[in-house]
Formats: sequence, structure tokens, C-alpha cells
Amino acid sequence: MSQIYAVINGQFVQEQDAKISINDLSIQRGYGIFDYFRTRNNEPVFLQDHLDRFYHSASVVNLPVMQSREELAQLIGGLIAKNNLPHSGIRITLTGGYSDNGYTPATPNLLITQSAYTFNTDAFEKGLRLVTYGHQRQLPQVKTIDYLQSIYLQPFILEHAADDVLYHEQGTLRECPRSNFFIVTKSNEIITPADKVLKGITRKKILGLQGLDVKEGTVMLEDLRGIREAFISSTTKVVLPVLAIDGQPVGNGRPGRVAAEIYRRLIEKRGGIE
Repeated sequence: MSQIYAVINGQFVQEQDAKISINDLSIQRGYGIFDYFRTRNNEPVFLQDHLDRFYHSASVVNLPVMQSREELAQLIGGLIAKNNLPHSGIRITLTGGYSDNGYTPATPNLLITQSAYTFNTDAFEKGLRLVTYGHQRQLPQVKTIDYLQSIYLQPFILEHAADDVLYHEQGTLRECPRSNFFIVTKSNEIITPADKVLKGITRKKILGLQGLDVKEGTVMLEDLRGIREAFISSTTKVVLPVLAIDGQPVGNGRPGRVAAEIYRRLIEKRGGIE
């Protein structure tokens, strides 16, 4: 089996040798950010969009990225060439660094890892079930490494026979831990929550689709009672229809026409199914 490489602070190392100190703030305090994108046939999908979000997240949490966009893109290209994993996921992580007092950010560590990824072509028809929960993520505009709440809620999700949780803040819907949320109203408007969410790259592509009435807006818990469809979007799932929320069917309880059309168009935009 060929060796898998990673990048640590600009250096290519074999994955088993990719290490940082236990003193890093990412370990000591959970302080750090990341971004994740996929490759298809060794080509990054929407790389510039992901780099935009990565540098934005780093800026918000005051972590300087020592590499320029061009240097970071070169490191990613080098990693893709070394590993030769045509269909993969690549994660860029920026940590809080080795803090002298265990609290103040220091020079960040930059980690880039790659792993094989197989797209599940059956997932769309299967759809998913959501359960709602009152929670507002800290710094929602940042793709942080902190997934404490969503991991804590795994037993809650299982207890409610759901696949994931949908956050709301006092009845105003926000997002799922790893995906954005959309509804399709009876008048066929497609709405995604506008505020206090991480604005995903797939979400951005959906908002840019021509010929569809897609917009950002406010979506309330009570709005769910009268919708035709709901779906989520993410880098790994593209689009998945939501078949039930809090145990109640959405629409007719089957994947809807609008979600299917958006899914088809995004797959075409990405150059086909992986």
C-alpha cells in the first residue's frame, strides 16, 4: 500500500509522522479553524471559494495564515500529486499554536490532510430525518473545529430516531451542525436561513442557480408545518432531501421535485457524480 502524505507547516510528511505538540491550543482549548473540500479526478472542487472562507475564518478568530493563497494552493496541489487519490476529501486546519500560557493564541500550525472519499449515490433517495434543538453556535460565520454541542447531542438524535439535528434560536431556524437548511414553500419559494449561520459553499452555489426562486430569509419553526419540501446542502452530501422533522413528514414524506432538480444541476456543475 502506498504511503499517504500530509502537510505540516509547509512540509510534506508521511501521515504517520504528521504530529503537533500536545501544548497546541487546538488540543488544550479547542481553538482553531478548518475548511474541507473534495477533489474529483485529482481536481479540487470550488477551491477558491473554500480558500475565501478559510482565510475569512482565520481573520475573524485572529489567527494569521503564514502562507499566501498562492502558496497554500501550491501545497494542496503538491499533496494531491503525491497521494494520487483522485476522489478525495482535503482538510485544511489552522490551530491556535503553542501558547506560553495555555490561553493566548501563538503562531498557528497549518495542517493539510487528504483521505479517499466515495460519493454515496444512494443517499439522495434515502433522504434524512431531522430533530430540532434550541442552540446557537458561537461565531457562526467561522468554520471552527469546535463540534462539542453536536457530538454531545448524538444520543438525543438517536433517541428521536433522527439522522441529524436542526438548530433553532428561540424558534428561528439556523442550520445543521455540518450543513445548511432550505425549505420550499407552498408557493415554490426556496428559502435558506440568512442570519447566524455558516454560509456553506454548496449553499452559495444554490443561491446562484439561474431560473430558481432561491433566497435568504427568516424561517421559523412554525413555518415547517406548511412547506412542500425541505433539504440540506453540504460539500460531502451536495443536496439531501429532508423527509421528516421532529417525527412529522415533510410534504409527502418523499424526495421532492425541487430538491431533485437542484441536486441534478449541482452534480452537473461539479462535473458529474464522483
